[in-house]
Amino acid sequence: MSVMVTVILRVLLAVVLGAIIGYQRERAGKSAGLRTHTLICMGAALFTVASLYGFGPLSDPSRVAAGVVAGIGFLGAGAIMHREGGMVEGLTTAATIWAVAGIGLAAGAGLYVASAVATAVILGVLYLPHPIR
Repeated sequence: MSVMVTVILRVLLAVVLGAIIGYQRERAGKSAGLRTHTLICMGAALFTVASLYGFGPLSDPSRVAAGVVAGIGFLGAGAIMHREGGMVEGLTTAATIWAVAGIGLAAGAGLYVASAVATAVILGVLYLPHPIR
């Protein structure tokens, strides 16, 4: 399979997996929904394949992955809101944004099964009843 086909398939897998999680968040009425999760997952995959195939054999793809992980933290932090009375909202949304970036990195690196399993696990966690007491 050519490099271009591999790159396209990896990015498309990230789009699908991000959209699956984003659809659940959209249905739950969360601020970060389908488009946000899809774009985060696709962007992480695109950065990954660009670092793997775009910069030659002497590049270090782990540096791009580290940059994605650090950068996505800022996006997740923006999802967390502090309310009066000490209430904190948006932690699950922030965690989901962070996890979706990980799925995109995995899909972009060619870890197809790992990215699909992670998507299933995240969905399972999101469908757990809350709060569990």
